[in-house]
Amino acid sequence: MKKIILLLTLALGTFSLMAQSGNAAGSEDLVSIAPSHDFGTIRQGRPVTYDFTLTNTGKEVVKIDNVAASCGCTTPKWSGDAIAPGQSTLITVGYNAAAEGLFEKSVTISYNGIHTKTIYIKGQVAKSMPSAPPNSSVTLLKQVN
Repeated sequence: MKKIILLLTLALGTFSLMAQSGNAAGSEDLVSIAPSHDFGTIRQGRPVTYDFTLTNTGKEVVKIDNVAASCGCTTPKWSGDAIAPGQSTLITVGYNAAAEGLFEKSVTISYNGIHTKTIYIKGQVAKSMPSAPPNSSVTLLKQVN
């Protein structure tokens, strides 16, 4: 009797895990969005933005609950409107480019209460150059007059 109960418990546990993994795989089909964007080289102190297009590829309405960035240097903006099947919306991700060097940041999109999708931005921030070199002729003109 103990063996039968043990076998039934194992079988039920295995079935439960298979059902959960099936739901997780199906959740990927609800939305389609580019996995990342590479800004390339950007100048320090010049914020940049990119519009990710999120498309509802499922058969139910998608409602974005939250879009969270991995740090304060990255700012996502999105609409709170529901997305009907086949429709799209924009998620704008900004990066402040304050720190010099390579960066890679993640943005996690939570939708329909239980699903998440993570996208990434990356690039390199180059040291800011002065807009124009100093003009020494101006100093000379000031001295002559």
